[in-house]
Amino acid sequence: MPSNLYETDFYAWTLEQSKLLKAGDLKDLDVINLAEEIESLGKQQRQELRNRLGILIGHLLKWDYQAEKRSKSWRVTLQIQRREIADLLADNPSLKPYLPEAIAKGYKAGLDLVVLETPLDYPDLPENCIYTADQIFDPEFPVDINAV
Repeated sequence: MPSNLYETDFYAWTLEQSKLLKAGDLKDLDVINLAEEIESLGKQQRQELRNRLGILIGHLLKWDYQAEKRSKSWRVTLQIQRREIADLLADNPSLKPYLPEAIAKGYKAGLDLVVLETPLDYPDLPENCIYTADQIFDPEFPVDINAV
C-alpha cells in the first residue's frame, strides 16, 4: 500500500483499509488517518442534527412570524425535518445528550434562514430559541399546523 494513498486516492485508501480490517491485518492499517476519519463520521452526525434543526426551527419561526404566508410547503418541511431528526436520533441515540446544544446552534441557523428567505431581519426575531424541545418535535405544534 503506498504510504501516501490517503492523500492521492482517498477512495482507494478506504477500500484498502476496509480490506485490511476484514482480514484482521491490523499491523498494516493507517491507524492515524483511520482514527481521524472515524472521528469525522461522528462529527458529521452532529452536523446533520444541527442542520436539520436549523431548517425545522427556521420554518417554525417563519410560521409564527409570517402567518399570512403559511403554506403547505412549510407544513411538509416541518414534517420531513421532524421525521428525519427522529430517524437520526433513533440511529444515533448517543446524540440525545447533545440536543440542548444542537437546538441552540440550530436556532442560530434557523434565524439565518428566516433572514435570508423573508423580509424579516435579526432585530425582528428573538435572540434565543423560543421553542421547547417538546414543541420542536411535536407533530401537532404549532396548534394550527393542520389548518393549511
